[in-house]
Amino acid sequence: MEDRLLIMGVGNYLMGDEGVGVHAAQKLLSSGLPEYVDVVDGGTGGFHLLEYFEKYNRVILVDATLDGQKAGTIRLIKPKYAADFPKSMSTHDIGLRDMVNSLQLLDKIPEMYLFVVSIEFIQQQGVEMTDEVEAAMPELLNQVTELAMKLSPAQAAV
Repeated sequence: MEDRLLIMGVGNYLMGDEGVGVHAAQKLLSSGLPEYVDVVDGGTGGFHLLEYFEKYNRVILVDATLDGQKAGTIRLIKPKYAADFPKSMSTHDIGLRDMVNSLQLLDKIPEMYLFVVSIEFIQQQGVEMTDEVEAAMPELLNQVTELAMKLSPAQAAV
């Protein structure tokens, strides 16, 4: 998988905006990305996702965050350690941080890029995202796609 790139959306699809990463992954699956890109809906997989991080050298993650920013704000973080993840991640925060800690212990940390989308609150039930987060989706997909193109095997060889 050395020349392949993984895009993984994480979150709980059944909790509104908290599922923004899953919604993004589902849209990216049918967006015609280059053949070197694999897209996975990681849901709330936690440690079950560890195998993906062991297989790929480069991973783009998409997730929601409760960071106090305006809902729909998109930020790109390049986390290297668990502590680099935003403090107030969503309902699966511990899973992502613990997974990165495990990868550190295994000495198998891929090059990671994390797109976080600010959400205002975690809805208890519902698959619909708020208007603010839904409105940010085209820009999020654009930024993820642009980064995927920059991380192409051909670009890495230059």
